[in-house]
Amino acid sequence: MQTIVTWVSMNPVFKKDFIVQYYETDQRGFARPVALLNYLQSAAGDHAALLGVAVADLRKSGHTWVLSRVHLAMERYPRAGDTVRIRTWPAIRDNLFTVRDFELLDLEGAMIGRATTSWAVLNIKTRRPVKLVEVLSIYPLNPERAVNDPFNTLPQLETSEYELRLPVLRGDLDINRHVNNTVYAGWALETIPEEMDSRCRLAFIEIGFRAEALYGDTIVARSAKTAQADCYIHCIENESDGRELARLRTRWVPQENMHH
Repeated sequence: MQTIVTWVSMNPVFKKDFIVQYYETDQRGFARPVALLNYLQSAAGDHAALLGVAVADLRKSGHTWVLSRVHLAMERYPRAGDTVRIRTWPAIRDNLFTVRDFELLDLEGAMIGRATTSWAVLNIKTRRPVKLVEVLSIYPLNPERAVNDPFNTLPQLETSEYELRLPVLRGDLDINRHVNNTVYAGWALETIPEEMDSRCRLAFIEIGFRAEALYGDTIVARSAKTAQADCYIHCIENESDGRELARLRTRWVPQENMHH
């Protein structure tokens, strides 16, 4: 992941550019959804650092950020060598959760995608969320929403059509020593049938994180198509105890219907 420009001002909106690398693309040469989710995470982290609320700042008091929800909607995908400009801002801050939104633009300023995320601050020892006012300093908000998602609970997967078992590897872990949030997206997308993946592109992905996965765990990724056309419900579970780690929902559109 290569950064070429960063801007900062008193404006609550932060901008950062990323050049799509060849190793971040799929077999068709387009950026993988997981790569784009990593861009969002990187931009959010850099902005949090400028606001004085980065993971490193929170860890001084025994706290850390955890991601609760993600909703990424793509209109078209960039190719290797393209620049993706991320605009991001904190939009809402309430008792336990703060919402951060994103716009993904090309260098001409055209919108290629949007995203919204919900975050909590966790006490590292108790593994429980804390009131934001107790930990976070005051910083400017921009109430504009890129995706107007109220974050209702995602539907539960009742019966799975596709299943995949995978071990949690050291390379899946983040600084909090649990599986990085973007890895869950990769696991879920692997359960999409080849026929769907070959003719369609991911239009949106929603993720609700429910529990941690740790090194040594084995996870089961399950999915099933819904009554809605080309829409899937996903579930990531811990194989040993059946705990639900994440719920996801994805929608797919034919490649020819997505702008290039």
